[in-house]
Amino acid sequence: MTAADATRPALGGMSPPAAALALPDGPRSTLLGPDLRPTPEWRARLRRIPAGRNALAVASVWAQAGLVVGAAVRLGHPAAYAAAFLLMGRTHAQLLSLMHEAAHRLLFPSRRVNDWVGRWLVGYPTLTNVDGYRRVHMAHHREEFGPDEPDVPLYAHYPIPRASFARKMLRDATGVTGVRMLRDQLRGLRSPVPLVRDSQVRIVAVQAGMWAACAAAGVWWVWPLLWLGPYLTVWRVINRLRSIAEHGGLRADADRRATTHSVRQGRLARLALVPYGIGWHMAHHLDPGLPFRALPRYHAELRASGAVSDALEWPSYRACWRALSAG
Repeated sequence: MTAADATRPALGGMSPPAAALALPDGPRSTLLGPDLRPTPEWRARLRRIPAGRNALAVASVWAQAGLVVGAAVRLGHPAAYAAAFLLMGRTHAQLLSLMHEAAHRLLFPSRRVNDWVGRWLVGYPTLTNVDGYRRVHMAHHREEFGPDEPDVPLYAHYPIPRASFARKMLRDATGVTGVRMLRDQLRGLRSPVPLVRDSQVRIVAVQAGMWAACAAAGVWWVWPLLWLGPYLTVWRVINRLRSIAEHGGLRADADRRATTHSVRQGRLARLALVPYGIGWHMAHHLDPGLPFRALPRYHAELRASGAVSDALEWPSYRACWRALSAG
């Protein structure tokens, strides 16, 4: 920690003022309760999970990945491989957004199907144990920035100086962060806890199977170059940029609007940074039981009611990152 870090509050450096959290005096919405959660009738409609559309979403991500890798291999040009490297970082962002949905058991109505897809089609391929992630992530939702909050180190001390922000981005982009975290994760293979050890064995087995499939196809380099490499670099950049735009510099509060940033969702951001509704994060924290397809409607109602005003919503991710790095 630098001397500058020591002088900044660990949490709350970007908390909204009380005036921004004040609710309108008059009627707000017939669809929202006093706690700003959907009324039971509306929530029942929002809670519907379209299994077919979600299955198509999972299949389409893998189809896109196959097209990107296949095009790079077929063209064989360095520029094609560079483009594929970046696009495969986006693939990890897509799969891990769907994994997050499965962790909330909102990807499929059937718990058995939800957990199987969450583990084998979107979790283990992205080096993630969805069951372990679910336990940790639920602690995050129970009380953001509370005593059991697992992600405080990622959000603390904002806003930070621009130079510090650049160093974090450089470590992520060059794989320093990713390699360190992967090394720590692989220590789970020697864990005395069977559940931890077994999940890591499955992750390694899936990765080995993917590499073996590439080798059998005569393109052994595809897995390290276009799967593991983007995961350790491009995905890490995406993950930090998204995560700090969700909670960076905020603090514990009973009002979820004070614990979570709201950022206006542009098309480019939804395409590359926050796929599958994960960018509607304030709505997600106000009601974590809603599937991602319902969040835009819920957010629109929060805006229409005045519960989320311009004072509580960043106009773009760039504006949010600029403020986060203006320490």
